Amino acid sequence: MSDLPSGETNETVTATVAAPVRVPLWEIFWTFLVIGGTSFGGGVVAYLRNGLVTKKGWLDDEGFLAALEISQALPGLNATNMSVIVGDRLRGPIGAVVAFLGMTLPGSALVMILGVVYAANHHNQAIISVLKGVGAASVGLLLAVTLQIGHKQLEHALDISLVVLTLVLVSIFHVSLVIVLLTVGPLAIYLYRPHPARELKPDKTVFDKKGGE
Repeated sequence: MSDLPSGETNETVTATVAAPVRVPLWEIFWTFLVIGGTSFGGGVVAYLRNGLVTKKGWLDDEGFLAALEISQALPGLNATNMSVIVGDRLRGPIGAVVAFLGMTLPGSALVMILGVVYAANHHNQAIISVLKGVGAASVGLLLAVTLQIGHKQLEHALDISLVVLTLVLVSIFHVSLVIVLLTVGPLAIYLYRPHPARELKPDKTVFDKKGGE
């Protein structure tokens, strides 16, 4: 006998549970504006994860990693690509535009201002030291986010083998990233193809949390 309240169907309950939360456009804009205005020194991936996963909860680690992989496979900057992907997922095309503007406006303004300052003071030892310090900190940020999300992706020997192969091709042999994507990508798809004898895990969406479109 069904435990559902009288007059309530399975479809009704499912629709109620699955109802998305509509994220305001201003919140999308402000979130990416803050990320774009504070992610200095190349550590933008760490800032994106902190803002989208830790603070807002719009993505989980698996969803973040999937979005990052898509962003890296597309032309353009990873951060810009991800802002468009997440914005579109949260509020459709207008959300993508708002997220893109929020992500790019701070950097564009700062680049113009700092470009003028650096052109006039590029021989200043203090400025050179600051830039070196920012560069070192960005490496630490990238390493931190790699450790935080990498262990969830590297579960088998095959995972590690593909990572090592990509690292060797790009870092040691300096193979073009486009060539690596066109070769290692199809290889990974083939190796991870569904197999009849293999017990498949339940499908997971790229984004577990989604706003209205």
